[in-house]
Amino acid sequence: MTDMAADLKQRFSQLQDGGIDVVIFGAGVNGAGLFRDLSAQGINCLIVDKADFGSGTSAAPSRLIHGGLKYLETGEFRLVAQSALERNLLLKNAPHCVEALPTFVPIFSWMRGIPAALRTLVGSTTAPRSRGAVLIKIGLALYDFFGSRNRVMPRHRFLLKGRALKEMPHVTPQIVAGGIYYDAKISRPERLVYELVNDGLEANKGSLAANTTKLVSAAEGLLTFQRADGYAFSVKPKLVVNAAGPWIDQVNAALGAPAHHLIGGTKGSHILLDHPELVRSLNGHMIYFEADDGRICLVYGYLGQALVGSTDIPCDDPDNVRCEEHEIDYFLDSVRSLLPSLRFERDQVTYSYSGIRPLPASDASSPGLISRDHSAPIFEPQLGRPFPIISLVGGKWTTFRGFAEEVADTVLTRLQRSRKRSTERLAIGGGRDYPVGSHERTSWIRSMAAKTGVEASRADELLSRYGTTAAAILAHRSEYSDSQRISGAQRHSTLEIDWISRQELVVHLSDIVFRRTTMAIEGLLTIQGLREIGAIAAVALQWDAQRLSREIDDVVTSLAKFHGQVLTEEGVRRAAIPATR
Repeated sequence: MTDMAADLKQRFSQLQDGGIDVVIFGAGVNGAGLFRDLSAQGINCLIVDKADFGSGTSAAPSRLIHGGLKYLETGEFRLVAQSALERNLLLKNAPHCVEALPTFVPIFSWMRGIPAALRTLVGSTTAPRSRGAVLIKIGLALYDFFGSRNRVMPRHRFLLKGRALKEMPHVTPQIVAGGIYYDAKISRPERLVYELVNDGLEANKGSLAANTTKLVSAAEGLLTFQRADGYAFSVKPKLVVNAAGPWIDQVNAALGAPAHHLIGGTKGSHILLDHPELVRSLNGHMIYFEADDGRICLVYGYLGQALVGSTDIPCDDPDNVRCEEHEIDYFLDSVRSLLPSLRFERDQVTYSYSGIRPLPASDASSPGLISRDHSAPIFEPQLGRPFPIISLVGGKWTTFRGFAEEVADTVLTRLQRSRKRSTERLAIGGGRDYPVGSHERTSWIRSMAAKTGVEASRADELLSRYGTTAAAILAHRSEYSDSQRISGAQRHSTLEIDWISRQELVVHLSDIVFRRTTMAIEGLLTIQGLREIGAIAAVALQWDAQRLSREIDDVVTSLAKFHGQVLTEEGVRRAAIPATR
């Protein structure tokens, strides 16, 4: 039995009637953020997900932490201001996985788009999406203004054609100018979701978390659940929060809420390219550009590869969403048009992923015009359901903390409780006590190397990967050593896998390779490496040989079905995506 699992088992065994104040359905970033906030206020919370923490929409973003430049067009100034503030706060609260991202905007005309922008600003849902230099210059100036609170990055720069092409030499010479502004990117979003849940568990010993857990019944205020290990438990909450993202309408129906269509999701897909020349030429920048059809796309370096995204297609099937072949063609055609001097072919695609944005139901003619703002409608108690249900609709990765704070304040008011602390300056997971300056970082690395015997370069690598959690990993007492590495993933050790398996609420092998680490998306998995990871997890989690075999098969199937990877003894190759029925 693992330490964390033993702690949670004890908490579940001591669960009493009335011991849980709030149940949160859905452990994506919005649900996890709310769980952390409420737990920090002393509210006993239970967060439940039918899969793993951060395994749904929160695992399929563009991996950007951004202020929402595009939202200026639709007049969502409050959302831009909140997004820019939350971006700045995340750079401080999660420095182990969020970093600044200078962004280049290629500009193809001087005046185009002004009438269309004015029509959109006053409510049009059919305005064409095209932006000239004047419009972009105004937008970037406004963006700087809205990002002034807790500013941590420089203001924008506007470049004429010659200077712009020196900055981005492979960009098509058809541009007339370019702009550079600053946003941020997140290297490990799935892991940060787990860290939010873990922070909540540490903040309140009366809170509980259950991944891979299903709702068995809901009757007269009693909710009964069953975990993956067969353990069943029941709670009678005072209030329920539905943070199930694209599954919100289904969860509300299961809870007996009035029939109401809250979600009108759109599909966002992305691909990863093995393209060292492109990554080098970007020089740490993202290019945020308008494709030939007017849709906004992006390309930037992510963990040594180039990430290209994203589509915005109406879709209502979150359980089977994947990046289709025509979407891959669209991405490749878009970057070929933008960067004509570089080669872009199918053999460079190493990974693809897709998810459903849980946007509010809308009649907008273009998915890109649907609001990215959030809301929290409430279904009041009714006969047979004594608790209210608050549904978390919309929102985006960047604003999760602010959204959680808004909803937490509503919950606290309803429970007649008061806020004990703000989360505005509350570091997340491995961002706690993170050495930000170069002197502090060097000191931390030297100290850790001296304590554990690892090379300074290795301490640096683990600090970048896990933040200050690296100290606990290196101090972990195990039969495994940090010098023993995983086949195909030589930067990952058996010690890391053992610690994750025992300490991070792992239920399935997929939890490790897709979410607690980035081995899958980095293309580091091989059949042999997966067997080694599985063998370590099997000992920690007491799996028998049949269970281990199923876990390995599930990862291999998921890679092929949802990410276009076929796992081999040597590594991975690209799989054809099956046609959608």
